[in-house]
Amino acid sequence: MLIVLVIATLFIATVTVLPLLRCTHWTVRVMDFPRVQIAFCAAILLVTQCVFLASQMTVVGLCILVTALCLIWQLWWVLPYTRLWPIEAKASRADDADNQLSIMTSNVLQDNRNSGALIDLVAEHQPDILVTLETNSWWENQLGVLDAEMPYSVKCPLENLYGMHVYSRLPFSKPVISYLVEHDVPSIHLLLELRTGHQVQMHFVHPAPPSPTENAESAERDAELIVIAKRVAETRGAAVVTGDLNDVAWSASTRLFRKISGLLDPRIGRGMFNTFHADYPFLRWPLDHLFHSSHFRVKNIKRLPSIGSDHFPLFTVLVYDPAGRAEQEGLDADAEDHAQAKEVAEEQNVSKRDVPKLEG
Repeated sequence: MLIVLVIATLFIATVTVLPLLRCTHWTVRVMDFPRVQIAFCAAILLVTQCVFLASQMTVVGLCILVTALCLIWQLWWVLPYTRLWPIEAKASRADDADNQLSIMTSNVLQDNRNSGALIDLVAEHQPDILVTLETNSWWENQLGVLDAEMPYSVKCPLENLYGMHVYSRLPFSKPVISYLVEHDVPSIHLLLELRTGHQVQMHFVHPAPPSPTENAESAERDAELIVIAKRVAETRGAAVVTGDLNDVAWSASTRLFRKISGLLDPRIGRGMFNTFHADYPFLRWPLDHLFHSSHFRVKNIKRLPSIGSDHFPLFTVLVYDPAGRAEQEGLDADAEDHAQAKEVAEEQNVSKRDVPKLEG
């Protein structure tokens, strides 16, 4: 029993320490994802150590200390995404529909053929914006029924799992399809006009993940997010970034994105809203994101039912309320953060100038 628990302690310690490395290889960066699962295993291990090895204090004392430190460290990352934490983006109870912006984000899974489920969700929730990821020509044809009610659109059908479509009830200008880092991975950028006439910079993203079947490194994903963050940070206008970031909300890279961009995360203090993997409840984490500037408050955010994809759709309702900007504050970037962001972008030879400028 002692040997087994010592090995388990070493395993928990290893997967906890790995994400601290600046290494971008997928075998390291994948350890950012299962922090909740690692914390759960560490808690079980800690209880087991205390119950079964209480009499062998020499070795067990060290194991208990290591396991406890690992548990505390993992909880430090994930607790902000629970109701135990103060909310970051303030709530709004305003009923003025003209100031509301509702967004549905859905990675449909390219080979999924249950398009009717997504169309039904759109009919039920009536989002102002629908952004779909992994949509190819087949999906574009199926979603053509939305064109009548959502007449404004940007369509980028691809067969490589990175197709993207944006459908809108609200008018927009300056739509651009960009390939910021990789030649076959698009992002969509546009200037949306709310019902009040106010304009919002919208950035829709789906960078490739670090994995054995995609990019061996996270460098491409991280660089795309950083240059968008830099572009958002230089404007005083309202902004929203949403999509499947192929990164978890609590990773160091997403945290750096939030620091550089200055955007708020509506999940802080509200919940994790795990959108992936839809088929495996114990292996779920938040991959589909929405970040917004302090011009907005949050009226609602929720995970929607399955549409047959490996991702659940995410539905968010924001309220434009720039008068309350001073009451909301995200993360601040220091000199080290800016230096790291510069290094990440330069490694992929990209800059904020590659991101479309959407000034009104």
